[in-house]
Amino acid sequence: MSSDAIYAALDLGTNNCRMLVARRCGDGFRVIDAFSRVTRLGEGLAHTGLLSEAAMDRTLDALEACAEKIHRNRAGRARLVATEACRRAANGAEFTARVAARTGLAPDIISAQEEAALALAGCASLLDPRAPWALVFDIGGGSTELVWVRHGQHGRRVHGVRSVPAGVVTLSEQKGAALTDPAGYEAAVAEIAAAFAPFEREHGIAERMNGGEPVQMLGTSGTVTTLAAFFLGLDRYDRARVDGLDLAFADIAGITRALAAMSPAERAAHPCIGPERADLVVAGCAILEAVCRLWPLGRLRVADRGVREGILLGMMREDEAK
Repeated sequence: MSSDAIYAALDLGTNNCRMLVARRCGDGFRVIDAFSRVTRLGEGLAHTGLLSEAAMDRTLDALEACAEKIHRNRAGRARLVATEACRRAANGAEFTARVAARTGLAPDIISAQEEAALALAGCASLLDPRAPWALVFDIGGGSTELVWVRHGQHGRRVHGVRSVPAGVVTLSEQKGAALTDPAGYEAAVAEIAAAFAPFEREHGIAERMNGGEPVQMLGTSGTVTTLAAFFLGLDRYDRARVDGLDLAFADIAGITRALAAMSPAERAAHPCIGPERADLVVAGCAILEAVCRLWPLGRLRVADRGVREGILLGMMREDEAK
């Protein structure tokens, strides 16, 4: 495919539908169009095991808008991946058939392992090759992916992947108002840390950290980018300032306390949170705090990139190999 080929990458998650349209540029790409909409596809899934009609309708509208952008930008190749909500829902396959019929897009329900691999591929350029080990995590709407990576100047090798069915939507629905109560919040953090613990026992990550081995931590999710924007005091979200920012755990703890102390209306009014995330951000904080407690590195790097970028790079590499 020529160097001016245009690609579209779509990530359909439990909470968001997001797309990048990009043109190849050197070893990477240049974004020429983008789309992001909160659709809450997984709303109620934890209780019913099904995608609701209302959630599917919202998501179909969003995907139809994406299909129009793909056509308008004359993208020669597109890939749509669906993650935790469609993996878990009993009617996930039925929904993806409806997507194909209405939009012409063919959703690919990917495994948690592939989701983690795409997230890693999309944000790997933020890893420091001088630190040989990296813990990469992605807090999604329906699950959290953990990836343990050996990283060096000559590439990277994944040593372990685990997907835990705890995301901002599922946790918020399961715990509700208890998350704003200190005791309820603490119980949620402990529960999530226990779910992450088998990954620690398998790989001994904290032992390496405590032993002084060079380990880095990279977080890619709406939770970490929102906390980074809050930390910077931004009046408007600015990807250029957030992507690649290093956040200290002490600052994360302070932000978490401040967000938990806010009323839902105050969180909704914050320019970097808004009404669509107001009821989810505290759940995200609980998941992030479990990560920080289990692996007390003291600092993490924020990535405003992930699955979509991984999809784009993967399609480009495939075309180069042809």
